[in-house]
Amino acid sequence: MALTACGGEEETPTTAGSTPSASTVPSSAAASASSVPSSSAATDAKGGTSDKKLCESAKKAGNDMKAQFVAAMQSGDPSPAAFKKILTDLDEKLTTLASTGGDSKVAAALKQFGVEASKAAAAADPADAADNPAFEKAGADITAACKAAGVNVNF
Repeated sequence: MALTACGGEEETPTTAGSTPSASTVPSSAAASASSVPSSSAATDAKGGTSDKKLCESAKKAGNDMKAQFVAAMQSGDPSPAAFKKILTDLDEKLTTLASTGGDSKVAAALKQFGVEASKAAAAADPADAADNPAFEKAGADITAACKAAGVNVNF
């Protein structure tokens, strides 16, 4: 089984563009608080959240998913229910995030990844269902779109 969303880099904190209140929040709270950025400074010319902010939040959501995946594997019981929860949570975070991004390439990639995560979560064996070319392409599209926005993510 290969889950492409688990490869990766360590998260490096960035302060560019963050609001003063977000920089004082502990990282675990910041991850959930910044899942859907609401600062007007974080909007692009189209009125949606900037691609950089989308990618930074997507990176946090991906890192949360990776931590959940590792915990499920280390528990000795990586059940289909555990993978369903992981993929459902990721779908919800990325879909909500994408809805704030207007019609950018990043927002479109996040939406598509959410669709693929939702399909995998609904399968009898979510981990196996996530190991498919469409899911991998959706992850690669987020990675490429975020790279263009100046944020390194690995989905």
